[in-house]
Amino acid sequence: MSETHETQPPAVTPRSHFNNWISALGAVLAVGALFSFALLVWMDLTGSNKNPYGGIFTYLVAPAFLIAGLVIIFFGAWAQRRWAIKHAATMPDKWRLDFSSPAQRRLLVLFGIGGVGFLLLSAFGSYQTFHYAESNQFCGQVCHSAMNPEFSTYQRGAHARVDCVQCHVGSGATAFIQAKLNGTRQLISFTLDNYNRPIPTPVHNLRPARETCEKCHWPEKFHGNVDITYDHYLSNRRNDAHSIRMLMHVNAGRPGGPIGGIHWHVSPDNQVEYYAADEKRQDIVWMRVTNKKDGTSRIFRNETFKGEPPAGTVREMDCMDCHNRPAHVFPTANDAVERSMAHGTLSTNLPNIKRTAVQAMLQEDITTGAEAPAKIADFLKSKYKDHADVPAAVAEVQKIYAATIFPERKADWRVYPNHIGHKDWPGCFRCHDDKHKTAAGETVRASDCTSCHSILAQGKGADLATITASGLEFKHPGGEYDEELKCYDCHNGGIQGK
Repeated sequence: MSETHETQPPAVTPRSHFNNWISALGAVLAVGALFSFALLVWMDLTGSNKNPYGGIFTYLVAPAFLIAGLVIIFFGAWAQRRWAIKHAATMPDKWRLDFSSPAQRRLLVLFGIGGVGFLLLSAFGSYQTFHYAESNQFCGQVCHSAMNPEFSTYQRGAHARVDCVQCHVGSGATAFIQAKLNGTRQLISFTLDNYNRPIPTPVHNLRPARETCEKCHWPEKFHGNVDITYDHYLSNRRNDAHSIRMLMHVNAGRPGGPIGGIHWHVSPDNQVEYYAADEKRQDIVWMRVTNKKDGTSRIFRNETFKGEPPAGTVREMDCMDCHNRPAHVFPTANDAVERSMAHGTLSTNLPNIKRTAVQAMLQEDITTGAEAPAKIADFLKSKYKDHADVPAAVAEVQKIYAATIFPERKADWRVYPNHIGHKDWPGCFRCHDDKHKTAAGETVRASDCTSCHSILAQGKGADLATITASGLEFKHPGGEYDEELKCYDCHNGGIQGK
């Protein structure tokens, strides 16, 4: 009697719930994001420019897409399992990948081609995104539209060909990490629209000048005397011109000798430190000058300050304490108008045009940049009626306003002191004012018109044809002035006379 053996059906291996089109899409996204992240990290670590905003794409955006891809993968598995439980008797494999199906194989081929294309686009896009994040356009127009005033002044400044990251980030791992943290904080503030207007200065977390500026400039370089001419116009009906040509004593002495002149303040033989009682570093009340050769030091205080500065508030003087606006100069209204007059773009045939143009720009009811052009035009037309030069003057003053005054950001020269010189802000006179003394009564050498510069010629016309090597005594245009006053006591960059 023969035994009957029943044939057992082969065991069916349960299909993974991850085997579905949704999870496959998530896998492609995750792999692309991982590839982009790896590429961005490599560029971040090997690139010469360390942009904190490039770091945002590297360490925030790319990982976010990676996480999104992983979420889609697990969502696809959950959705497939849920569908299989609910429709076990009818169609449990709704989204599953079936390699035995000719139709699905064709779709898989197309899906694979699309996946490879996505990876290539991810690589190209990551590369382009990273370098775009390093560009000045991204810093000034996309991420930092809040800093439009700074970007506008940067574009016409002496450092317009120096990338933003060269100064605002600097080199070194520590600076890189600090810049990334600071950049993230700024991005959050911009997104939430809770940043300050105007942007506060000085920037206390800016890298020291020796780590940024001195990569291209260095104080030990001998500049000698630098010839500079300033063109001014009086606020009268004739618009009288008055120019001053002078030699700036950047370095006194001869090449190879001891550093003197203006750059004495950053000489390797001296160390100058100070404490300012205000945020803008205008009110300097304490100074210490140390001779590095013999180790001696002198401490100067003004009459209002007693004792010692609070811990951690003493700053060593460097380039930025005088050149505090090297790339973002906000010219005063007077200076901007005078420059246009000197260039011939603002007609001096219009009586008292300097004062009138400044008044037009500083109207109190101008609160936005959009309304400024019409109000400036109305003001100038009301003053000059049908004068032939009025249309050109209107266009020029509107152009000056747009480039120098930003009412929405509350940004112009009035909130951004410029420490170079001393005409409209204290500048040099923050220390050199005869009011800072040592315990023995020694004063800081007071600045006069020959300490930092020699006037070679002044006036107009024939007065400028002959120069005097020994230097001239300063003659105040428009008449004598009280010698007890400093320049900035009367000049304020706007309408003369405080």
